[in-house]
Amino acid sequence: MILRGIQGEMRQSYAFVARNFNLVKRYWGWEVVWMAYSIADSLAVTFIGAGVGEITGQTQIDTNFMITYLLIGTLVWRFLSSIFHNISEMIAWERWEGTIEYTFMAPVRRFNQMIGQTFFAILYSLIFTVILGVTVATFFDLDLSDADLLSALILLLVGSLSFVGIGMVASILPLLYPERGAQMTNIVQAFFLLVSGIYYPVTVLPEWLQVLSKISPATYVLEGMRAALLPETAKSDPLTYVVPLLIMGLVMLPLGIHLFQRAERYTKRTGKLKRNG
Repeated sequence: MILRGIQGEMRQSYAFVARNFNLVKRYWGWEVVWMAYSIADSLAVTFIGAGVGEITGQTQIDTNFMITYLLIGTLVWRFLSSIFHNISEMIAWERWEGTIEYTFMAPVRRFNQMIGQTFFAILYSLIFTVILGVTVATFFDLDLSDADLLSALILLLVGSLSFVGIGMVASILPLLYPERGAQMTNIVQAFFLLVSGIYYPVTVLPEWLQVLSKISPATYVLEGMRAALLPETAKSDPLTYVVPLLIMGLVMLPLGIHLFQRAERYTKRTGKLKRNG
């Protein structure tokens, strides 16, 4: 009986994974557009590293290092922001598809929906980032022979847990504010883009922003990834960044689930669940 119950819970979670991938197939044209834009945007940023010598007039600059540094930042941010986007906009997607009442009134545990949404977000983001990374890397002659790829993968997956929790908290905004909540999640995303050192070290930021960078999981993921993939510049072992990321994940995941469930009860009670902006 217990095993059968667990299988039932797992099927509920898998249903959301399958449904979301079906939505991706339905809107495949937009996926192609987004991939093309992401490739062009990533190349535009990475070519800054290739052209830094001409820009500054300095001939002694290691352009390969600059290219790899910027490429790591670009790919890590694409991965984390994709997870955040897929989690934070799940309410907006339900409203867009007209299924929000059916989903939230169905006899499905909200925890199971969150698990399914999380697996989809991580898997989709990983596939998207791998395709993007392989495509962009073909334009450059990168040397990753000394890179610690296993540590990099561990950091990426552990760091994704925190962004899942942050995305759950942000998804409350479209739930509470149907007219402008989805736009408000972009402000949250922009904050992490600014303070996390995506394209530059956080030490170049004003001191008050450096303080804020310490609460961003992306800061630790990026520093750890660069320590793993650019070992000659590492100040510490890449896996030392796992501990703060685990702590953030253990805090943000339960907090995100708890706050979302409270917001859901509030919107059902006040009639905001179905309302469209």
